[in-house]
Amino acid sequence: MNIIDLRSDTVTKPTPAMRQAMVDAEVGDDVLGDDPTVQRLEELAAARLGKEAALFVPSGTMGNLVSLLVHCGRGDEVILGDQAHTYIYEQGGSAAVGSIHPRPLPNLPDGRIDLALLEASIRPDDIHAPRTKLITLENTHNRCGGAVLPVAYMDAVAELAQRRGLALHLDGARIFNAAVALGVDVQTLVRGCDSVSFCLSKGLGAPVGSVVVGSATFIHEARRARKVVGGGMRQAGVIAAAGIVALAEMVDRLAEDHANARRLAEGIAGLPGVVLDPATVQTNIVIFALDRPDLTPRQLAERLAEHGVWLFTIGGQRLRAVTNYHVGGQDIQRAIDALADTLSA
Repeated sequence: MNIIDLRSDTVTKPTPAMRQAMVDAEVGDDVLGDDPTVQRLEELAAARLGKEAALFVPSGTMGNLVSLLVHCGRGDEVILGDQAHTYIYEQGGSAAVGSIHPRPLPNLPDGRIDLALLEASIRPDDIHAPRTKLITLENTHNRCGGAVLPVAYMDAVAELAQRRGLALHLDGARIFNAAVALGVDVQTLVRGCDSVSFCLSKGLGAPVGSVVVGSATFIHEARRARKVVGGGMRQAGVIAAAGIVALAEMVDRLAEDHANARRLAEGIAGLPGVVLDPATVQTNIVIFALDRPDLTPRQLAERLAEHGVWLFTIGGQRLRAVTNYHVGGQDIQRAIDALADTLSA
């Protein structure tokens, strides 16, 4: 049976061009600064996002962690959304490793944090309170259905952070999805950010890796932080080569994933028990609720798997489907049909 894997865009496999680039990659010892392919990837990433320098890391979780370790010291505070990937899915690493205090604020349904609430939550200089040092945003926002934070909002938060003497970090795991959805250059979206972490291994299709970008001074410190959390790699050019292909060849085609996600949303929105407004689907993530007393999300996922359609339950009554470059138009129709058959049975 042909499996339609909608669990995540992390399930993508490297393209033939990536595999060939990996075979041909010139390598060295990256910890010693000798890997030319890693250096090319970092230079390309920094230029693409309009920052001075970049650092290749094994994962998005590590990218966010090393960024927070550079921006904050022990006992300092980071403000972030209560639905943020950094807050929910990264095992509390900033607290566990860096003793950084999280200040979660409610995310609005579109992924934003209210600006007035953001400013009101910045701590005064008081010996009873931690020092607020950092604001962290997420764009696109995973648990808010792949919602895109628009340029005006990104700029407003950057202005607030600068005015109040704070740094701004962006978990931009899917920042290229955001840029494609908005039809803007990615540099425009991140121009006010002091640091950005983005993934090569999601919609861009590389087998492994993320990149952190920022000022040269910031990246110098991030390299030290990467080493202390075990992220120093040796002949990493083998995987960096796939990342170079991902940036060169896989960004523009993200629009196909967005179109397939909208088609999926429109196709299932009217099915019995599905609670979903297709207008909320902006990128490649479709999150819907199940309102069926006779069927749980887990049971639905298990029955869909029997049809060869895989997706995730994500808590409560919600399920998530994520389109990716392995999933074409015929696959989307088959997934819609499988959901219709399962929910009408």
